[in-house]
Order: sequence, then structure tokens, then C-alpha cells
Amino acid sequence: MSDGSISQDEIDALLSGVDMGGFGGASEAKSSKLSDFQKSTLENFLSENVASFAANLESMTGKSAAVENPVIEILNRDAFLRNVPEMAVATLIDFDKGLSGEHVFLMAPEFAQKLVSLVTHEENTKIDDMALSIVSETISQYVGTELTSLAAKGVKDVSTIPAESVNVPKAMVRLPQHDMGVFTYKIKIDDTQYTLWEVMPEKLIHELVEKIGGTDPSTQAGVQPDMQMGGFQPGGMNMQTGNPQMPGMNMQMGIPQQMNGMQQGGMIMPGINPNVQSVQFQPLQNVPVGTEQGNIGLIMDVYMEVTVELGRTRMIIKDILGMGEGHIIELDKLAGEPVDILVNHKPIAKGEVVVIDENFGVRVTEILSPVERIADI
Repeated sequence: MSDGSISQDEIDALLSGVDMGGFGGASEAKSSKLSDFQKSTLENFLSENVASFAANLESMTGKSAAVENPVIEILNRDAFLRNVPEMAVATLIDFDKGLSGEHVFLMAPEFAQKLVSLVTHEENTKIDDMALSIVSETISQYVGTELTSLAAKGVKDVSTIPAESVNVPKAMVRLPQHDMGVFTYKIKIDDTQYTLWEVMPEKLIHELVEKIGGTDPSTQAGVQPDMQMGGFQPGGMNMQTGNPQMPGMNMQMGIPQQMNGMQQGGMIMPGINPNVQSVQFQPLQNVPVGTEQGNIGLIMDVYMEVTVELGRTRMIIKDILGMGEGHIIELDKLAGEPVDILVNHKPIAKGEVVVIDENFGVRVTEILSPVERIADI
């Protein structure tokens, strides 16, 4: 806007209280608030998904696709919007279960048009409702990959709202009002490189890292010494580390801290409070299966969803939109091949389809052992 004027959309954004990048005092990008552990955890999680993302893009477009591991940053709104073109296609797909918070993808209109033209095999495509639905499906497939990866890490029952895409000025995109995590993907399709941004609030980033990677060890640095001390008196600690005339102590310096604490409590300081051994949590190791089954007994009357999956297939959006009554879909299962039996979407058995009166049923032919089923449930 070299002439100093602003559009009606930008005026509306200002009136609605949206902080617009490029107006007023520009805020600088804030330094990353992610620790090395948090950043490494995120990088590992995202890198596991990019290969599937590239495969999905190739399947949809019929062209070669490559997705680089994303760059992870913590930015404020102004700093982020400086990287985004004036017009942007934004896909809103917020988390609504398991995790909670805004979840937005942005791309340049040129990227959206390229996707749509490859999927529909049409040139000079416009970003209309049909095009936006294709963009939404593309993003939904990738988020589905992320959710599958989360489930594999034990983070289950996470879901999102249906994806909804819009083509608007970047100032109108609904973004977190505070600092946000930005994942920048470089995507090459048909020898042309594009950029995709994935955005969520910084608070959600920390929640996600905690779920998939556990607690940051650096946050426990101040707690570990207390745990190792147990009932030791300060003088005892000085004897352990500073007395050069105790060779038994020096021999133990290379032993891991928890083992070291056991030996100090059992041999070197017999008068120590025996509660120091509780940090080892030995009773929790090798719990007998019978104990687990006893706990399972408390929820034996709880209903769980059982699903029989006949088969699956993959279709391009063009074929899905072209389906009508009488259309036949070929599945990946062969005739007579056992069907999968799933409990809460986790496979536990295989079987063959039967007819019971007027209903379909399934006769179990293969099933996991009770112990394996307990572990899965």
C-alpha cells in the first residue's frame, strides 16, 4: 500500500480490534521460548509425518511431491504476518477434543490454485468454493496423519473440527492474539516450490510437547538433587563429595545417581531414613498380570465400541465428487479374506462375515490373547 490508503477489509479488521501487521509500531519477532528438549521433541514428531504428507500430495495431484522438515519458530502476530502474502488461503481446523486450541494452516493463493488445477486437471482455476473444498481436504488428510502419529505415541482421543478454508486478506485471518508456534513447510510439487504455514497458540505447543515427549528434564533440574538426598543431612552430603579419604565413595562416582543413592542408604550410612529407597519405585516393576486384571475388573461393565471393517480404499477428490447412485467402490480386501474386528479403533481380532436372522454378524477366527487385549484396551 504505497499510496498510504487501506482497503475496506483492513478498516473492518481495525474496527474489530484485530492487530494488523504493517500498521503502527511493528513488533519484532520474539526469541524462541522453546527449550532444546521441546524443540527436538516437536521436530521428531513433525518429521515423522512429512513423508506421509508428500505421499498424499502425490496421490492427489499425480505429480512428484517433496516436503522438507518444517522450521519451528515462536512468533508474535506481526512478525508472522510479514512472511505471508497480502492474500492468503487459510484453513481453520481447530482441536476440540484431547487438545484444545486454534489450529490454522495458511498458503499463498498460487499454491492453492496449483493444487486445484492438478487435482481437477483444469487450467486457470479460480479459488471458488470447489477449490477451497479441495484445499480443506488436503489439509484434513495431513492433520489426520498427525492425529494417527499422536495415537501411536499414546495420545488418543484427539480430534478436530471439520476443516474450513477461506481466501481473505492476511489481516483478516483468525490467528492467536498472543505468541504462536509457527511450523514452516517448504513443499515442492511438479518442480515448483511453495510454502505452507501451520500455526497454533504457544500454550498449545507446550501442551502438545508434554503429551508426546513427557516433561522437559531441564524443568526438573532443581528437583533432582532433593530427590537424591532423601533423608540425608547436609553434613552427610559434604562427606560424600568432599572427603578424599573415603575410597569407597570415590569408587561409586561413576555409578548412576539412583543406584548410587541405594548404595549410600544400604551400606555407607546405615542410619539413614529408609524412605530414601522409595524413589526407586521397585514395587511398580514387573506387576503380575493378575493385578492388572483385578483393576480391569472395576470397569468390566463399561461399554466399548466394536467395529468390523470390511475394507478400505483411496480415491482422488475428482472421483469422490463424481460418485452417484449405483457407483461401485472396489475395496482393498479380497473376497473371502477375513475382516478386521476393532475395539475403539484398535484391531484385536479377525473373522468371517455371517448372517444371523436378518442381521450381519462376524465369526471370530483369530484373536489376540487376553493379556494383549488388556494392553491394547
